Amino acid sequence: MATDIHLDSTPSAPWTQAQHALAEHLRLTAAGQTEEWAKLFAPDGVMEFPFAPAGMARTVQGHEALVAHMANFPKTFDVEFVDVVFHETVDPLLAIAEFRSEGTAVPTGKPYRQEVVSIVHTDNEGLITHFLDYWNPLIAIESLTPSEDAASAERGVTFGG
Repeated sequence: MATDIHLDSTPSAPWTQAQHALAEHLRLTAAGQTEEWAKLFAPDGVMEFPFAPAGMARTVQGHEALVAHMANFPKTFDVEFVDVVFHETVDPLLAIAEFRSEGTAVPTGKPYRQEVVSIVHTDNEGLITHFLDYWNPLIAIESLTPSEDAASAERGVTFGG
């Protein structure tokens, strides 16, 4: 698994805690380090997927639920995050980034290319309190659907708990 993120630009000032948390999210997710990734969140931290498909939770809260939700991600997608662009905000506890994921859906071997916008809120210690993740579930579904089943498969994303 890839462990680097490729920034398209860097913030004009040193990274805020929120930007650092988002960058670490990308690094640890790409590395498949789910337990370490969950430590980026406050104990009652929330991850929200506004465009989640049927069968996938729209909101996941708390360390145990976050780890359970992401447990199969490393077995499902082998990705790296590229072209990361942070958008400056007036709130140091808020980070907004656009990026792409490039990789493979492990079960099918199909390419997985996703464009994402993430909005991260942190507390004063830099722990994530709320993470909004905007991505296209149809791309994930297509990459996880075996080619021979593409026309008839009941579609859903299965990496989440």
